[in-house]
Amino acid sequence: MRGLARGRVFVGLVLIALCGARGHDALAENAPVRPSIKASALYMVDLKSGRVLLEKNATRRLPPASLTKVMTALVALETASPHVVTIDRRALLHRSSLKLHAGEQFLLRDLLTAMLVTSANDACQAVALHVGGEADRFVTMMNERARALGLENTHFANACGFDAPGHYSTAADLAKLTEQALRAPAFSMMVRTVTRDIASVDGTRHVPLHSTNELLLDPDVTGVKTGYTSKAGRCVIASMFKDGHQLLLVGLNVMDRWEQATQLLRYGQAVLRAGNE
Repeated sequence: MRGLARGRVFVGLVLIALCGARGHDALAENAPVRPSIKASALYMVDLKSGRVLLEKNATRRLPPASLTKVMTALVALETASPHVVTIDRRALLHRSSLKLHAGEQFLLRDLLTAMLVTSANDACQAVALHVGGEADRFVTMMNERARALGLENTHFANACGFDAPGHYSTAADLAKLTEQALRAPAFSMMVRTVTRDIASVDGTRHVPLHSTNELLLDPDVTGVKTGYTSKAGRCVIASMFKDGHQLLLVGLNVMDRWEQATQLLRYGQAVLRAGNE
């Protein structure tokens, strides 16, 4: 009898092991296939759980191009007053602009929208000068905010993201920065804007804005920012909200930026969905 009982226990353990193995195999078969990452650095996180879904060289210091403007917007939204900006002549020296004129007045929120939606550098410089009084003073404010956020591998040399010595960040730091910025409803609304017109305070000038972010053609994408310089390559911060989860993707020097970002975000969704099944 004892031998029979032991035999039954052994058979039971074998069946459990086989079922477990089959279950594991089934999960493996259903698991999303991880796509290759064609970027110098990348970081993707589920903001709801804090789970990091993908990363590559996430703490490597690289030029962030116009992803810098996320910090510019955050500092301006947290500190700026008054809310009417008079365009300073010193803001008109840069390309990628709205062709603003010295002395014109715009609402701060409209210049911030232009800076984030079309990456307008004259709008960016106008905001920096309005908030900081001097360009260098505003950059100091940016770096102080970076330290307060614990961005240990980030340092700014200008407000707009021009390539410069000592101007760098990382994919992980930019994700942390963007998560903070997205908590501001005004910022969150601006970065999901596809098209919009802004006007000078006196109504004599109207400027159409068209987003540089092609990912916004996807209804699940909710922002955030694009960037490019010859040194930084093509960069992107993208957020996607679906099924109660918000994915945040940061890519620096990304090949096939739109196609790859879409593929990686959909992979992240599939991972989260598989984990909930």
